[in-house]
Parts: sequence; structure tokens; C-alpha cells
Amino acid sequence: MTQELLGDHVAKLKNCKRCPNMHKPAVVGEVAFSKVLLIGQAPGVKEPVLQRPFAWTAGKTLFRWFQEGIGINETDFRRLVYIAAVCRCYPGKNPKGGDRVPDSIEIENCAGWLKDEVRLLNPELVIPVGKLAIQQCITFGKLTEVIGERFRVEMFGVSFDMIPLPHPSGASTWHRMEPGKTLTQNALKQIKGHAAFRAILKRAKD
Repeated sequence: MTQELLGDHVAKLKNCKRCPNMHKPAVVGEVAFSKVLLIGQAPGVKEPVLQRPFAWTAGKTLFRWFQEGIGINETDFRRLVYIAAVCRCYPGKNPKGGDRVPDSIEIENCAGWLKDEVRLLNPELVIPVGKLAIQQCITFGKLTEVIGERFRVEMFGVSFDMIPLPHPSGASTWHRMEPGKTLTQNALKQIKGHAAFRAILKRAKD
């Protein structure tokens, strides 16, 4: 029944039109009923066309981290881990360059989708990717305070372990320079050793 509810949720999410300045359609991953939830920030310009999250440059880096650091390929990850985001539609370009950061109203509009997902999945491990995603779970100052660490978090009435990752953007040098490079590897080790992700790795091998 919960799998069916998640499927209904995803079907409704695909048709969301809550934010007039967001570029439709909403980008949704596979309907993976999973105890591991990954939360991205917002789709880039390529994701709505390809209709899957983390479909371009940042995704290539992210899935390389999981392949090399944990031993799970992109296909299995997408099949076995539910991929959400702070905002599900492409925000558009910033006139000053790069992609526009979603505003507080857009984040709040989309929070209801994430709330339903957390309650439906009741995850044991949440992996927020990037500062905006991590900020939805905990308050912090710098990435060096949180990357490579494991936290116990309660959100939307559900308690879970949280292991954050930096955003794998090609425009960011944080994860390619020290201490970010080492802290990112430490985070991947934490994820690989978590019981919920060990179960994912087992399912990938079965």
C-alpha cells in the first residue's frame, strides 16, 4: 500500500504548478520505496529535458563519488535510493550568471512534497547534497562543520540519521580542494558504513 501511495505522490508531483516563476515540468526520480533518501537542491537546465534528477555535470560527479567511494553504480542507485530535492522545478537563470537560487516562497511551496516523502518513506538515512539541502535539516555555518559528520535529526516528525555531502557542481572547487576533498571522502565512508546503505548495497548485488 505504501508503494502505491508513493506512486500516487510522484504522479501528483509531476503536475505541480505551485510556483509561477519556476520552469516546468517538475523533475522526479524513480519511485524507489527506500529507507535511504537523497535530497538535492534544484534541477539544472538539462534535467527537465532528460526528466531525471542529477542528469548532467553535477550528476556525473555525484555518481562517480558513489561508484568509486562506495561501490554502487548509477543505475542501481537510482533504482534503490529515493531522490528528492528542495525544489523540483528548474528555477531559471540568474541575470548575473549561473542558475537562480529558489526564493523562500518557492522553497516553502515545495516543502510539502518533501514532507510527504519523509513521512511515506520513514527513512533511516538522509543524504542532503549541497548547502541549501543541508539547511533544510540542520542549522550550520560552514560546510567544514558538517561534511564528514553524522547527525541524528528529526524532521516532519520523523527521526533519522543524516550524512551530508557537498554539492558536486562543476562550478564549485570546495570538494576538489582540501579540506573539502578529504571531508567528502569521509562522508562517503560514513554513508557506506551505515546499516541502511549496507542494505542497499546488498540489494544491488542480489
